[in-house]
Amino acid sequence: MTLIDFRMAKYQIKMKELFGSIKNTTLYANHNRINKPNGMTQTDEKDIFCKKIAQNTNNYRDSKFKETSDEIAKLDQIDSLKIEENFQSNDQLSSDQSDIQTPTYTMTPKSSPIVFSSPNNHADNQFCCQQQQKQPRSWTLSLSWILSFISYNTRILSRAKYYLSSLRPSTLFTSLIPVLMGAVLASKTSGKFSLIILLATLLTVVAVHAAGNLVNTYCDFVCGIDSKRQSDDRTLVDSILTPEEVVNLGVLFYFIGCIGFLIVVIQSPARMELLALIYFGGLSSSFLYTGGGLKYIALGDIIIMITFGPVSVLYSYVAQTGVIRLVTLLYAIPLALNAEAILHSNNTRDIEIDRRAGCVTIAILIGFRASHILFSLLLFVPYILFIVLSLNYSIWLLLPLITLPKAFALEKKFRYRKLCSIPRQMAKLNFYFGMFYLFACFISPAHKLPGLLERAI
Repeated sequence: MTLIDFRMAKYQIKMKELFGSIKNTTLYANHNRINKPNGMTQTDEKDIFCKKIAQNTNNYRDSKFKETSDEIAKLDQIDSLKIEENFQSNDQLSSDQSDIQTPTYTMTPKSSPIVFSSPNNHADNQFCCQQQQKQPRSWTLSLSWILSFISYNTRILSRAKYYLSSLRPSTLFTSLIPVLMGAVLASKTSGKFSLIILLATLLTVVAVHAAGNLVNTYCDFVCGIDSKRQSDDRTLVDSILTPEEVVNLGVLFYFIGCIGFLIVVIQSPARMELLALIYFGGLSSSFLYTGGGLKYIALGDIIIMITFGPVSVLYSYVAQTGVIRLVTLLYAIPLALNAEAILHSNNTRDIEIDRRAGCVTIAILIGFRASHILFSLLLFVPYILFIVLSLNYSIWLLLPLITLPKAFALEKKFRYRKLCSIPRQMAKLNFYFGMFYLFACFISPAHKLPGLLERAI
């Protein structure tokens, strides 16, 4: 029984009491007119009659309250029966029973009467129950959930942009081009090429390179080399990322590199020992460059020349063919010199910063004038090699000379000490230089490329 039904019952009791008092007043008036005993004053008569009225009123109220209580109990019994049989009806609906032998009650809104259903109108009861089980959709809640989801994804994308910039993506081409070169040389010498191995090799080398960049960022910040006033990498000095985030990201990319290495081992015809020797040699070099302090004792240049030249080309070539050809190291020389030119221009620009931090680089040891000569050699020797090779081999090897005007422009800037933008411009030059070199080797016949027909080891 609902609260409204109970209040209605109370109001009925009060109305009945009111009508009872009116009835008693009428009886009192008739009694004074007809049944007035002799020798009794009017006051005594009123007292006696009031007592009778009170007694009759109490008896009437008690009887009506009992009747109302019985009605309330009866309504409660009906409600319990209604709820119980509604559960039975829902169970029958969920079990997909199409035949119902006994009538059931269905829940109805408060303003509607109880609906008694029979087997003939069971389909209507099913529709009624399904409609009542549907809750009104909260559009406000759905909109707030959508907005919170968009806000969360926006934050994730914003953080992803910071993570990507911390990898120094402009420098990753120095490791990508040697891997592609090794795959091209493999297809020229043995005719073997696997796209899966190439993608796994790219994943391995680029991930290790990115991890090495993160190690360099962290170590330079911890050692006090990078500061807010003078730093090309703003990841930590501007608090774009925390040192913990940089470390975790570096560990993640080393792990990704190991996953790529496992894929190469599974797919490659080469022995695992041979691949592991080359891969872990490059991985340790990427960490020892700054993590081991080699950068701070003028050995970083040697590490860069070995890692981003011969090691990367040889690793890609061995992964495709399963054998070693030392001639591939010859093709790695122009790429290694170009990569070292990027690092040397960066170290020359940071001579004063590195000297105050206590670092020792080749640029600090030899001074600016000798650094300019070394930069010019690193920049122009590859072009000289291409000119010489094109005279005896494929004419397509002259393609990288398309970038020669840009190289002269960078040498002029270096000579006039306009060093701020040179490392970034050298990275762009390295990309175009490497792509033209790669294309020249790809379109040249194998017998027109030096040393590719020699016996493999």
